[in-house]
Amino acid sequence: MDAKVSQFSIHAGEPTPLGATLVDGGVNFSVFSAHAERIEVCIFDPSGTIELQRLTLPENTHELFHGFIPGLTKGTLYGLRAHGPFDPENGHRFNPNKLLADPYARSFYGKLENSDTHFGYDLNAEEKDLTFDDSDNARFMPKCRVIAPRTAKEILRPSIPWSRTVVYETHVKGFTKRNPLIPEDLRGTFDGLGHEAAVDYIKSLGITSVELMPMHEFFDDFHLADKGLTNYWGYNTFGFFAPASRYFGPSGQYGFLSTVRAYHDAGIEVILDVVYNHTAEGNELGPTLSFKGLDNFSYYRTLADNHRYYVNDTGTGNTVNTSHPRVLQMVMDSLRYWVEEMEVDGFRFDLGTILGREPEGFNERGGFFDAVLQDPVLARVKLIGEPWDIGPGGYQVGGFPPGWAEWNDKYRDSVREYWKGDEHTAPDFAARILGSGDCYDQRGRRPWSSVNFITAHDGFTLNDLVSYDGKHNEANGEDNNDGHDHNRSHNYGAEGPTDDQGINDIRERQKRNFLATLFFSHGTPMLLAGDEFGHGQSGNNNTYCQDNELTWLDWEGLSGANQELLEFTRRVIALRTAQPLLRRENWRDGMIVNWFTSEGGEQLPEHWHDEPTLSLHLQRPDLRDEAELWSEVLIIFNPRAEDVSFTLPDFGEDDWNFALATCDTPLSEGPVKAKKPVLATARSLMLFYR
Repeated sequence: MDAKVSQFSIHAGEPTPLGATLVDGGVNFSVFSAHAERIEVCIFDPSGTIELQRLTLPENTHELFHGFIPGLTKGTLYGLRAHGPFDPENGHRFNPNKLLADPYARSFYGKLENSDTHFGYDLNAEEKDLTFDDSDNARFMPKCRVIAPRTAKEILRPSIPWSRTVVYETHVKGFTKRNPLIPEDLRGTFDGLGHEAAVDYIKSLGITSVELMPMHEFFDDFHLADKGLTNYWGYNTFGFFAPASRYFGPSGQYGFLSTVRAYHDAGIEVILDVVYNHTAEGNELGPTLSFKGLDNFSYYRTLADNHRYYVNDTGTGNTVNTSHPRVLQMVMDSLRYWVEEMEVDGFRFDLGTILGREPEGFNERGGFFDAVLQDPVLARVKLIGEPWDIGPGGYQVGGFPPGWAEWNDKYRDSVREYWKGDEHTAPDFAARILGSGDCYDQRGRRPWSSVNFITAHDGFTLNDLVSYDGKHNEANGEDNNDGHDHNRSHNYGAEGPTDDQGINDIRERQKRNFLATLFFSHGTPMLLAGDEFGHGQSGNNNTYCQDNELTWLDWEGLSGANQELLEFTRRVIALRTAQPLLRRENWRDGMIVNWFTSEGGEQLPEHWHDEPTLSLHLQRPDLRDEAELWSEVLIIFNPRAEDVSFTLPDFGEDDWNFALATCDTPLSEGPVKAKKPVLATARSLMLFYR
């Protein structure tokens, strides 16, 4: 600190709101810590390199340290230092030599640079984390930046009903970086994602809701930087209130808000993939960047018998302690900020089971779930849980409270196994495509509670699912030991790309089978960006560290079979959107469900394990007199490697109308008589209606 500079005074200020709040005449600061003895605000020059002054927050009200500094303005750069016990064995890791980020910071300036000074202990000591390090890390830390409150504006949300929702999971940079229709200076940024070319394309698919992979401020793990890699996915949150600066374009921080509004203008919702289960500070050997230095014992769950170590139900080294009321408040304040200030329409919660954990284990009536569902702001937005973590009892598919949707990996696995031709998969496949009622038809939950997906960011793309028998993650630098091993994938005769037209034909047909199944299933469909035109990642099923052309969507490859797949995707989404029979809203809607054998007879219990071919009949008599709506559909599934003759069921008075097939030579449009046999090509799906 430059001792010659002492230009600001500090007064008591107010304990609320938390964070740095720009008010008339200056900035009010408030920081939570239950165990700190003293907290300082450090003011920096506009370059972020010179620490101008340290001012101790003079008041402590209900464990909130606070103070008002007159004369500070918008754009002021600052950080925090916390004084208190350095006692790791009792859960305390205070070290005032470490500049800390404000947990409520709305914006950051500069990057986190890799430096040993970020660690609160002596890296060279034998018992590392039990020692104290007195080196200052300020020059290597990003600085918090004071921003002005958003100007009030009416939020015009699309408010898409769950039963009509079609989710598109994508990545800000991956979607835009190679898109030739987006100006080059906007590619890889929020501005690029909000460009009319991006918005128009997504709207043309029939998507209602874009789900963005993590875009809270996050950092690259030091071990990745050492290998020349980066944290591409972003599951390494550092700031729960700030958009990731790496995605800033010409509009800077406000590019995110303008992007949300661009999608709203197009009638599309924006959902954020959020990471409140852990932070970027890692385990007891991780750096001290914010929460660890402000109040480690409050912000994180530690082992009951040795508070030196963290509970690691996340697999990332630490677990956020949402059982603490102030930590829970931070999560709730963050969520409300993104809804009210940044205008987003919902959230997908990474490792969501963590948020329902109390000291005794997962509890669907835990503090977080209760807080969200009674909150007048959050109870109105879309809430999607990833219902698993690696802790005891961590698999909770179907276990989230009413009002929540859940990623349903049972759907993913069952559909993959069925179309791969695995034996005895038909019964579970049938349950999954009808909305997984065994999981969700309870406590007033609806079919939309099941977020159905074939692929997601974590795992193979659709192209790789049908092109590789095994993962190929060598580029990650972990000797191909990372990523899932049980992918339920198949290459159909060649590992990776091939010139064999027969193999390629099967792969393209299987892609269509997966897409048609996804959009003709009850529940909420989620499409991984790029699957609609065959984007591949060379068999890498864990591309979390690959920020390069492996993961960036290749728009130049949109031709031939890829263009045909894109048009097929648009068609199946359009059919789902138009026909209520394909997107069931309520378990009690009067829908009649029947299953038939390939001979046209009723599917009896003994048939389910004998023959994988299925014929599904759905009927809603109340739709019969509705113009343009189907009152009956018949979907034929043939996962076998040979053609199968199906006899259309003999009931009703009308002929069947052919709508769609995934095979290369489908039936021509027109009526088809009941009792008439139709040929279902090997590995294909057919859709009829009347």
